[in-house]
Parts: sequence; structure tokens; C-alpha cells
Amino acid sequence: MKNLLIGTAALAMMAGAALAESHSVVRMGTEGAYPPYNFINDAGEVDGFERELGDELCARAELTCEWVTNEWDSIIPNLVSGNYDTIIAGMSITDERKEQIDFTQNYTQPDPSAYVALAGAEVDLAGGVIAAQTGTIQASYVAEHGATLVEFSSPDETVAAVRNGEADAVLADKAYLDPIVAESSDVAFTGEDVLIGGGIGLGIRKSDTELKAKFDAAIQSMKDDGSLNALIEKWEIGETF
Repeated sequence: MKNLLIGTAALAMMAGAALAESHSVVRMGTEGAYPPYNFINDAGEVDGFERELGDELCARAELTCEWVTNEWDSIIPNLVSGNYDTIIAGMSITDERKEQIDFTQNYTQPDPSAYVALAGAEVDLAGGVIAAQTGTIQASYVAEHGATLVEFSSPDETVAAVRNGEADAVLADKAYLDPIVAESSDVAFTGEDVLIGGGIGLGIRKSDTELKAKFDAAIQSMKDDGSLNALIEKWEIGETF
């Protein structure tokens, strides 16, 4: 038993040393299902605004990115448990989320959220049935403002719920809904846009203060030289800084 304990301790020390040496490799956790922020392209690779942004941030911070996909509803627990090192997945900075994880400074402005319903439909947004993705700021907003909330695990399902009559409208990021409305004749924007949250940032474990500082500096450098605004304009994410 004593030898086993010594061996276990030695392995732990070796693992710790290896982790320190390989800390330059950072696993970037994303959903891969929320264009234009992140999606899987025809080659089966993570693509989108956040893929370009994440690669550039890692280059500026002298880190090596490895991209990992994870379903939205477990994306924070799997960060906390160590399955990856950051969340870069269109996640808005909120006080509720800050109770579990830290965030870098925001890399987008607060993005307007918008309602989409069947084209020509008259919808009671205050008292109707509104779909939203589980665990999003939009779901919290609907729940807090009196409408009946129906939640779905993926953004595609929220739009499908409107089309099949399960919901009167969907509330989601306008940047996500824009191309859907543009390419469809059966759904349309309705009501007024709403601003929710404090913009989008990288989610990072509370213990990873050094990693947070590196990404904060990289984001600030992109703001300072205009390259972040250029990416925001390229992907039509929203307001520039």
C-alpha cells in the first residue's frame, strides 16, 4: 500500500509537470451549431466568427488552439470539470453565469435579440408561447416577462417549434435569425428587438486567472488595432466597438 501511495504521488507530480509544460495548448470548447458565431462546415471542421477569432486570440497569446465541440446544455459543467479550457460559443456575460465561471472582457457588443414568428401571424409576445434555447439569456428573459416559455436543446429546434405550431414565436440572437428569415418565406421578424446581457466573452474556470489575463490582453489588442471590428463586420455579428 505504501509503494502504491508513493507511486500515485509520483504520477500526480509527473502529470502536474506535464500540464505545466503543455499549458500552451488550450482546448477551445464551442457548440458548433450556432451560425454565424460557430458551426461545422462541409469539411467537418469548426468554422465561423468564433473560430477565426479564437485562432487569432491564441496566436496573439502565443497559445495553441485545439477545438472541441460540446452540446450547449452541458457546456458550462464540462468546462468546470476540465473537459476543455475555455467556452467560446456565443455565450453572453451574465451575473448568473459569473457565479459558476469567469469571463474575459467582451468581444462583441450586446447583440440585439429578436422575435420570429410565422409570416403574417399576429402574436401576443407578452402572453403567448415563446420558444428559446435552454440555458440562454433569451430563455431567462421570456421567463421573467410573463410569456409561456418552451425550451429546446438546440437553436434549430426553436425555429422548428414555430413552424410546427408548438410555439407562437422564437426569441434568439438576431444575428442567428437574420439568415433564416432572409432565406425563408414562411417566417418573419415580429415585435421590437431587445437588448439582453453584457456582450459575449470567453468563459474560463475561476482558477485559470493566468489564462484569463492572456485572453483579455489579446482581445484588447484586437480592439486597439481594429481587427476585431473587421471580423465583426465580416461575419455581420452586430455593432462594432
